[in-house]
Amino acid sequence: MKKIILIAFIGIVISCKNTNVTVISPNCIETKIQKLKNEPVQNPPAKVWKWKVDGQTYYYITSNCCDQYNYLFTSNCEIVCAPDGGITGKGDGKCPVFTNKIIKTLVWEDKRK
Repeated sequence: MKKIILIAFIGIVISCKNTNVTVISPNCIETKIQKLKNEPVQNPPAKVWKWKVDGQTYYYITSNCCDQYNYLFTSNCEIVCAPDGGITGKGDGKCPVFTNKIIKTLVWEDKRK
């Protein structure tokens, strides 16, 4: 019996190491990702992150290179703010004050060279 439990436990641990997790995102975010795929590779390469904080879900999309804002969007693709980027690197100063820790999950990263 102990061997069966041990084998089951090992199977669970191994299955939990699967890193090929797909993050589901709204259609409008998928459209933005598709647009990025159709454009030349950014420097640094574009990334899309899902942020969960204070009971809300946002999507953070990096911009191309220097002095440009990186924007935070709602699930309906409405711009919330630019948390960072721009000339100062500190964004547009319009972001809400989040009271809890932001849980960030990578949705998509441009791996083209």
